[in-house]
Amino acid sequence: MFWQTTRYSVDLTQPRVMGIVNVTPDSFSDGGQHAGAASALKHCEQLLKDGAHILDIGGESTRPGAPPLPLDEELARVLPLLREAVKLGVPLSVDTYKPQVMQAALDLGADIINDIWALRQSGAAQVVAGHPTCGVCLMHMHREPQTMQAAPMAGDVVPQVLSFLERTAQALQGLGVDKARIVLDPGIGFGKTVAQNFALLARQRELLAAGYPILAGWSRKSSLAAVTAVDGLAPPASERMVPSVAAALLAVERGAAIVRVHDVRETVAALKILRAMNPVADNADE
Repeated sequence: MFWQTTRYSVDLTQPRVMGIVNVTPDSFSDGGQHAGAASALKHCEQLLKDGAHILDIGGESTRPGAPPLPLDEELARVLPLLREAVKLGVPLSVDTYKPQVMQAALDLGADIINDIWALRQSGAAQVVAGHPTCGVCLMHMHREPQTMQAAPMAGDVVPQVLSFLERTAQALQGLGVDKARIVLDPGIGFGKTVAQNFALLARQRELLAAGYPILAGWSRKSSLAAVTAVDGLAPPASERMVPSVAAALLAVERGAAIVRVHDVRETVAALKILRAMNPVADNADE
């Protein structure tokens, strides 16, 4: 199985690690640490040394309650880094829902569009469909970042997420986008309760029925803090590495082809343990 992107056909026969690069001052996890292009580029280089297979660059925080970012500010954050990062020799994903940012990023050579709105913003689907080969990740989100956790989903979350992702992917194929370009993300934390997020993990294999690779984004999410709290005190985002790695490993065991993470080195090490249990896969690569 391969994920077709602008410059690369990404081999998904082994799980791939997507390293998060937030060029934001207000991300829930690492806001401000890599807000400048020079600092963010060094972070990209470090993530690659740590073993990342894909880099995901985002200029707008989509944490619950985050205000929308003006277009010109997002472009000013993302494009200077992207101009340099395209020289690193790895697939580059841009985390955005604005069609103007998508187009500008693709014009600079970005490989993947990673959209929390699943191309539902006006003109977004047309930008992706107008590109001959770029990859795209379609994510499920209930409501919008400003309101999603104020009124989470109701009922059995798994069939609802599966139905949405199937419809959205099929609609994109109807615009001429090849199936090999599409990856699906169940949207952990985006308008779901803690129980619903863990139901998506426990029953993640049901989502594979759609017939597309799954990207899982559990890294440092608040649901992990909720279940690892001690004496009622939930660990801050910076102290959620261990549960994040555990969630990534469980997601891969349940069929995820890509895990989107902050803690690349630790996740790569954990996946090596999982791979050591399946030496047949290693022999098949030789």
